[in-house]
Parts: sequence; C-alpha cells; structure tokens
Amino acid sequence: MTRARYRFREHAFSPDERPEAPPVRFVMQCVACGLFSPRTEDAEDGSTWAFTHLMENAGHLDYIAHATRPYRFEPGAWQ
Repeated sequence: MTRARYRFREHAFSPDERPEAPPVRFVMQCVACGLFSPRTEDAEDGSTWAFTHLMENAGHLDYIAHATRPYRFEPGAWQ
C-alpha cells in the first residue's frame, strides 16, 4: 500500500499589479441600444463616449461601466 503525503498552502487573491500583468481596461455600454464605447485603459474615455452618444441619441440616458481588472493568486508559505 502506498502512503500519500499532503502539504497545504495558503494563497492570497488580489489585483495583479505585476509589470507584466495585462492593463486594467474600461468600456461603457449604452443600456438603450447596447452599443459599446471603444475599450481603453482610461476610464474618462468611456465617459466622453457616453456624452457624445447622448448628444447623438437624446433618449439614451442610462449607461453601464464595465471594468476588466486582472487578478492573481499569490502562493504563501507551505504548512
């Protein structure tokens, strides 16, 4: 009979802020028509797009902001 040995490890889950991590991306969506702004790394770009979209479509008053942020598990010490 083989005996197994198990070791456990804690992990911390947090935003990935390493230099090689993908950037945080933002996009704005119009609720009325479903159109999306271009995906950018600056949240203000989506607000500018929403304002322009509103000027072109007077009844489109509701928007959803989507942010994509990479996360990573960091392994801790073995127990």
